[in-house]
Amino acid sequence: MSKFDDDYISLAKEILSKGIEVENRTGVNTIKLPSYNLEFDLREEFPILQTKQTFYKNAIIEMLWIWQMQSNDVRELHKRGVHIWDEWMVDADGIYRIYEPSTDNFDKDKEVVVLDPLSVSVDNPNGELKPKCGKDGNVMTAKSLIEGKNIKAAKFYGKEYAYTTGTAYGFISNRYKFTQNLINTLKNNKTDRRMVYTLLQNEFLRTAVLPPCVWSTEWDVTGDTLNLSVHQRSCDTALGLPFNVTQYATLLKMIAQVTDLEAGKINYSIKDAHIYVNQVDGILEQIERYKRYRELLDQYKNSLNDFKNYEMCLNLFLEKLEEKNIEETEYIKNCRLDKKIIDIIDSDEKPYLWLDESVKDFFCFDNSRELKHSKVKSYKHMGRINFPITQ
Repeated sequence: MSKFDDDYISLAKEILSKGIEVENRTGVNTIKLPSYNLEFDLREEFPILQTKQTFYKNAIIEMLWIWQMQSNDVRELHKRGVHIWDEWMVDADGIYRIYEPSTDNFDKDKEVVVLDPLSVSVDNPNGELKPKCGKDGNVMTAKSLIEGKNIKAAKFYGKEYAYTTGTAYGFISNRYKFTQNLINTLKNNKTDRRMVYTLLQNEFLRTAVLPPCVWSTEWDVTGDTLNLSVHQRSCDTALGLPFNVTQYATLLKMIAQVTDLEAGKINYSIKDAHIYVNQVDGILEQIERYKRYRELLDQYKNSLNDFKNYEMCLNLFLEKLEEKNIEETEYIKNCRLDKKIIDIIDSDEKPYLWLDESVKDFFCFDNSRELKHSKVKSYKHMGRINFPITQ
């Protein structure tokens, strides 16, 4: 199994055992650690979780959306079947709507005052927002656009930002041509110690729907090895971190390929590593999966005959199940999990990233749903875990 799983489960356990529960802007408390650090060596393995399924196509497409397409238009993701930014998209009327995390009694007529992000100064982007007034001088209000979800708050960005995330992520990458500058520096001055690219720009924080969580990258060439430091200001450990690690490992491999370098280490620095309280059950399930993996791995190492006998009996049992319409019990669910774990243990290869070696220009890597030039191969996992999204 991936070393990333070992490190990830250690982080999850530490958050649950040593973390502090705190309130935050979303209305759903988190359990947090103030900081945490991870390290990955891409010469040894490609980091992707196996204790739960990581939808790596979505992760890679999102990365390319920011660094290659350099776009903040969520519709570009929709074209590629990716909907992970829908909760942070400005609506067609230029208003960004924030919804209650849960709705017991839906009120379609509930209205909230629309706030104006530009009512605070550039020097104090986190100041208290004032209401937005329309051309008639009246305060703007907004209702829910999603059936069954109560609106909680709203901000006005303007129709020019409709269907986007505002002045964030790809907007910043495109404005400062980060990717182009990075590649040019690596090709012409690879010992440069100023290859630092910051997606969090104070000038544009007011009109960013969500200020970048992964906000900074630092690049270094030692010998012929390209290394990367990633800095994350806020880390949704259940949902965000698995995506972020896999996509920045992919970015490093792609940039290394088009600059004739070898992808080396990623130092991954996290501030505010947290788990939302409504994600705890899913994290505990993932920890149990990891525990079961360790148990079966020990049996494989110490009692190979017992392991093989169990594998044979398990396969026969699951084959019989396929022939009958039997209700899915907890026992059957655990048997299916064991089968997935055994497939991981029996696998001859760890997951790895395949890149088409003929691609020599980063902007030529296919960013369609097919991702023709990039695949995660030999990827075996224990299945998905559904975590709630907190807006």
